[in-house]
Amino acid sequence: MIKFIHSSDLHLGKAFGLFPRDVQVRLRQARADVLPRLAALAKDHAASHILLAGDTFDQTTPAPSVIRQALNMMRVADHVTWVLMPGNHDHANATELWRQAAQDAPPNVVLQLKPEPYVLTANVTLLPAPSTERNPGRDLTEWFDSAATSETLRVGLAHGSVTDFNASEDGASSIIAPDRARRAGLSYLGLGDWHGQLQIGPETWYSGAPEADGFKHAQTPSVLLVEIAGKTAPAIVTSLPTGTINWQRATLDLTGVADCSAMHKAMLPPLPDRAMTLFDLLITGRVGPLARVALEQAIAKVKPDFLWHRTDWTGLGLVHDTADLDAIDRQGALRATAEVLANESADDTLSPEARKTAQAALSHLFSFALEE
Repeated sequence: MIKFIHSSDLHLGKAFGLFPRDVQVRLRQARADVLPRLAALAKDHAASHILLAGDTFDQTTPAPSVIRQALNMMRVADHVTWVLMPGNHDHANATELWRQAAQDAPPNVVLQLKPEPYVLTANVTLLPAPSTERNPGRDLTEWFDSAATSETLRVGLAHGSVTDFNASEDGASSIIAPDRARRAGLSYLGLGDWHGQLQIGPETWYSGAPEADGFKHAQTPSVLLVEIAGKTAPAIVTSLPTGTINWQRATLDLTGVADCSAMHKAMLPPLPDRAMTLFDLLITGRVGPLARVALEQAIAKVKPDFLWHRTDWTGLGLVHDTADLDAIDRQGALRATAEVLANESADDTLSPEARKTAQAALSHLFSFALEE
C-alpha cells in the first residue's frame, strides 16, 4: 500500500557553538547535506514519501537562508513528497518560521501544523501530532484513538517522550503513551525527539537523527524505510545508514599498562576515517610522568588527523620514583621543584584540585626537561 522514509531531528541551522569555527561550519553543512541523501534513498527504494517527525529546524527563529535552502533541496527532489511536522525546537507556534515555510514550500512539500487527518494516498491517512510549544507536557497523540479515517490504513507521526521510557533529549517536550499505536489502530507510529534509533513496540519507532550531533548515541545515524502492504500486514522496517561524521567518545584506562602509547595507538579509528571524526578521549588510571609525557607526545602527533580531538586528563593520576625525577635533574632548582610537586601530587591532605594542579605542573616540567 505504501513505502516511505521516516526521519526526524535534522536540527538544520544548529550552531555547535562549543566547537572551533571551522568545525562548526563542517557540522552545519553535514546536517544540510542530509536532505539530498534522504531524497536519494527514497529514489533508490521507490519510497513515495519522506516523513519528518519534528525538529527539522533547530530553533523557532532559524535564519531565512536555512529555511529557503532546505526547501530548495526538497524542491529539486520532486520524485518524493516531503511531510514536515513541528517538533519542540521548531514548534507550531513559531509563526514566522512556518509562515515563511508555507510561503516558500514547493508543491512536493506538505506542512502538518494542525492535529487533523491528512490523506497521504487514496489508501493511507496520516495522523500528525505537531508540537504546540517547547514543553507541552501532555500527550498530543490522544486524539489518534478517535480520529475518523474511514477504511484507510492509519499512520501516526509524533514528537516527544514515551511515558515509560523518558526518551526526550532535552526535557519532556511531550508525553506519548507507549501503546498508542495499538490503542489507535495504527499500522505504524513514527516518532522524533530521541536522537538514537530505537524500537518501542511492534509498530512504534524512533528514527533517530540522520546525522549525529553529540556523543550520546553509539549507533550509526540512520533513517527508517517503512513498507506496509495492507491493514493486516505488519510494517516492514529497515534501517538505512545516513551519517557522515563520526562522534566517538572513548576511555583509555592506563592502570597497569606497560606501553601507554601503543595502547593509545590501538584504539584510534582507521586513518582514512579520522578527518570526519570528532574524537573525545578520557584518560584514566595512574602512570609515571615519563609515560605521561610520551603519551602526550603521541596524542599531539595524531591530533591534526581529526576533524576535532579533545583529551581529558583529569582522571589520570601520577606515580613516580627517584629514577623518574632523575630525568629532570639529579640536583639543583629543577630537581627541588620536581620533588615538591611530586610530594604535593601525592599528598592526601591537599584538596583534589591542588593535587591535580601539582600533577599537571610536574607533567609540564618533565616535558620541558625532556625537550632540553
